[in-house]
Amino acid sequence: MALRCDLIIRDATLFDGTGAPRRVGDIGVKGDRIAAMGDLGGASGDREIIATGKAVAPGFIDAHTHDDRAVLMGHQATTCKTSQGVTTVVCGCCGVSLAPARFKTAPPPPLDLIGAEGWWRFGDFGDYAHAINSKGSEVNVYALVGNQTLRVEAMEGDVMRPANEREINHMHARVKQAMQEGASGFSTGLYYDPNKHATTEEVIAITEALKPYDGLYSTHMRDEADRVLASIEETMRIGKKAGVAVQISHHKCSLPENYGRSVQTLPLIEAYSRTQEVAYDVYPYPAGSTVLMPDRLRDDVPVMITWSVPHPEMAGKYLADIARGWNTDIRAAAQKLTPAGQISFQMDEDDVQRIMAHPLSMIGSDGIPHDAHPHPRLWGTFPRVLGHYARGLNLFSMETAIHKMTGRCAEAYGIVDRGVLREGAYADLVLFDPATVIDAATFDTPMVPSIGIEEVWANGVATFRHGVGDKGGATGARPGRLVTRHRA
Repeated sequence: MALRCDLIIRDATLFDGTGAPRRVGDIGVKGDRIAAMGDLGGASGDREIIATGKAVAPGFIDAHTHDDRAVLMGHQATTCKTSQGVTTVVCGCCGVSLAPARFKTAPPPPLDLIGAEGWWRFGDFGDYAHAINSKGSEVNVYALVGNQTLRVEAMEGDVMRPANEREINHMHARVKQAMQEGASGFSTGLYYDPNKHATTEEVIAITEALKPYDGLYSTHMRDEADRVLASIEETMRIGKKAGVAVQISHHKCSLPENYGRSVQTLPLIEAYSRTQEVAYDVYPYPAGSTVLMPDRLRDDVPVMITWSVPHPEMAGKYLADIARGWNTDIRAAAQKLTPAGQISFQMDEDDVQRIMAHPLSMIGSDGIPHDAHPHPRLWGTFPRVLGHYARGLNLFSMETAIHKMTGRCAEAYGIVDRGVLREGAYADLVLFDPATVIDAATFDTPMVPSIGIEEVWANGVATFRHGVGDKGGATGARPGRLVTRHRA
């Protein structure tokens, strides 16, 4: 009996996500799974797409996001991802997670990057998991529990000190419970005020809750600048003592005096990888973005404002220009702007390329979806890797680029049956034009969809079709679900 599929994409160039050479063939989908691949001339589909000259890859996995709230807000908040080909997001990064926490008052920065009034309502991780699975989302969600969130809760906001034994035990128990309810790991943001006073031993004690569940430890390290090597060593010590895999967030060498030091950091991480499980993510830009911190500003590091509560009209303007217009210095101007967000041009392009090209890397946007004038990485990360770095600069092959945003990421995070094109895998797919795919978002105009992404499916359901409908290409479907860390 001839195979009947819900969808057949014919004559496509297939990138399977493993890094293997591309090949031309057909792919058939039934329900939420890939039913068949190869020559499907004898099969038929309820919908068939002739994709000659176009490519199909596994849906991209965004290895680092702050989409905890966005995934529950509908297509208005997630088209920035689906329009890039993203089908799964990793949230709860940098120690900041929307769950488990129920705050009556606004928590301190940087928790305000994801939370807003009325959103700190998920007292247990299970409440958050239920919201995702019952409402659905445009993307699949892989969630970590954040140490900054846990510290604010356990220490009742008194976070500018190490936690005591009772508070550590409380956080350990919260991580354990969250893992039982569907979380996949634990993250820290040791660079930030709510987390920086946590000692290494405190972090180890909490991270140990992960081991029975094979959970992942992810970290925005304590220092990505002068003490970046010491921070890598601390990170790996935490992973070793706790007996868990390690994920280094948005690896970089920050500030001008540290430009070029990736020639030191990468061999160190690689050396650790011989005895410990470690990976890192990277975004394809020489600028980062976070909350505005006046005490950490430098005259030699340009800053653009992404949002400001007291002065929303300043979003998209450079801090130096704002200070000049106010006849003051950048620190005084920043104080007037806070609470606020920033883009900081703090990295060297050579380091970005060296870090991205390394075999241990995977791609994460680190996009902040609620900023008024966001970093362009929110809308452009994945097409930028494909169009600029792979096709334009030949930093690596298109096969390698796709592996870094699919199979490599699925392997590092323990996401089974995603990130690969093969029979039986979930039908998370992106159809794109390899000759034209490129980012269109810029620092001046950051909320612009990329070029060359034609259609995207999560669990076999289309979530984005370029040029179709009145939702910017979003279909309105919400087939995404919570995905958890497992070993195949």
